[in-house]
Amino acid sequence: MELSSHYLREKLQRDLEAEHVEVEDTTLNHCTTSFQVLVLPTKFEGKPLLQIHWPVNECLAEELLHIHAFEQKTLTPEQWAQEQPK
Repeated sequence: MELSSHYLREKLQRDLEAEHVEVEDTTLNHCTTSFQVLVLPTKFEGKPLLQIHWPVNECLAEELLHIHAFEQKTLTPEQWAQEQPK
């Protein structure tokens, strides 16, 4: 398993059928032990936040065993659009 921003982004996008995924390696030396992710999973639209976070954690269950810090933000496409500068 290769822990990288690219790998995590591809896996989340594929497995969750997410409209948009951003992954940032937030480790000081980019040594892939700390990540921040933004996921826009369209198939979970209308669900409470925890019911969206669980599938993200399940998707990355194996990888999370090797990650020191993991921060996730999940939004619906509508919420994402509202947050974007106009």
